[in-house]
Amino acid sequence: MSEAVRVDRGRYHDSVTLMRAGAAASAEPGVEAVVAAMATPLNRDLLAGAGFPPPDAGPDDLVIAVRAADDAAAEAAVAAVERALARRQPPPGAGAASRVPPHTVEAAAAERPDAPVVLVSVPGPHAYVEAAAALRAGRHVMVFSDGVDVAAEVALKREGAARGRLVMGPDCGTVILGGVGLGFANVVVPGPVGLVAASGTGAQQVCGLLDGAGIGVRHVLGVGGRDLSAAVGGLSALAALAVLDADPEVEVVAVVSKPPAPEVAAAVAAAAEACATPVVLAPVGPGCPPLVDAAAAIARTLGRPFPEPATWGDEPPARPGPLLGLFSGGTN
Repeated sequence: MSEAVRVDRGRYHDSVTLMRAGAAASAEPGVEAVVAAMATPLNRDLLAGAGFPPPDAGPDDLVIAVRAADDAAAEAAVAAVERALARRQPPPGAGAASRVPPHTVEAAAAERPDAPVVLVSVPGPHAYVEAAAALRAGRHVMVFSDGVDVAAEVALKREGAARGRLVMGPDCGTVILGGVGLGFANVVVPGPVGLVAASGTGAQQVCGLLDGAGIGVRHVLGVGGRDLSAAVGGLSALAALAVLDADPEVEVVAVVSKPPAPEVAAAVAAAAEACATPVVLAPVGPGCPPLVDAAAAIARTLGRPFPEPATWGDEPPARPGPLLGLFSGGTN
């Protein structure tokens, strides 16, 4: 067995790109484990959990860790990560002579006046600057980055409210806009449901439950897991609720969240009561009903049947071949 752990200082890639690179390397023959990640505290824990030694690296450094059958397989896996990171898709309409891409949010917004949303995925300490630039450019913003200070989050959301723009995040991993998924979004058919999500995995579960019942989803507006905390006060959840209520194609709205602060829960409930569109409140946590009940309530509101979701029961059924993967995370 061979291990290779490499640190590239000051080399940044977003987490989605790194996960894709790691998945590509995992397909190489003889590879047992691959972690390609920025050395944030969370990812350092991930490396330790995978049995790799702690790297001499910080949050701005890239770590590529590989365990494989031999040195040649480990080197091939590292090379596969590098190929994936080097791969770039040409911009739409680019010819043989590629143009220089914009280097600022403002320049990109000026070049694409038809694009209403900016997705920010940079190291957390720098996310505020880029997200604020997007708001100044008149765009809604999805902040995929985590590690953003709560004071910066509140400032961004107040700025968004003042400009009539929605701030999705920080640490917003799941968004669906008009059926188009951003981040870790389920592939679902379009439909009449809109979700306000302060729990990304909670929203994904509701999407999956509804899809299994033949009910489509139009929008999932992720707002970040801290949005319904006392510190943030539900600023984006309340704004997202108003956005979905104003959409004539949304027939029912659900609010899926981590346990909210009591005063924020009351404010969201009052805003839901004032909506013209029916709203289902679905907090996740101890003492809360399971999300299957929320999905059933959405179906009832639409006048649609909700068949009991299929489950494995106590023992998974016998099946030919391997189970390739079972993934879980976040709130659920």
